[in-house]
Amino acid sequence: MKKSKGLIESEISKAITQWEKDYLGRGSVSVKSDILRDMIIVNLRGVLTPAEYAVCETVDGRLSVKKNRATLVESGVQQLKEIVTAITGEEISSFHTDISTRTGERVMIFKMDRDYEKTI
Repeated sequence: MKKSKGLIESEISKAITQWEKDYLGRGSVSVKSDILRDMIIVNLRGVLTPAEYAVCETVDGRLSVKKNRATLVESGVQQLKEIVTAITGEEISSFHTDISTRTGERVMIFKMDRDYEKTI
């Protein structure tokens, strides 16, 4: 039986939340995944700790938190790609991410070589 778009998006959200807990030591407050053309866009809220918010009160602190968080996620990017590939059956051609030190929100974008949305 073919999986629905909503079910695939939900599976990706759950798997990334589990990856966060296993790899980073804690998960975000909420995760929402959306399949759009050749992209899977994952929006994670509540990523920063209270201590990180305190550090983000200065420009240097914000830059430090962004750099450290980027390094942590990039060190596990291969696992993230494997998780999404296992769920979708599609190879990931590129991965992009950024974090807002103001809202504590992270966005992840998984790009594929073809329009995955049309196949589901």
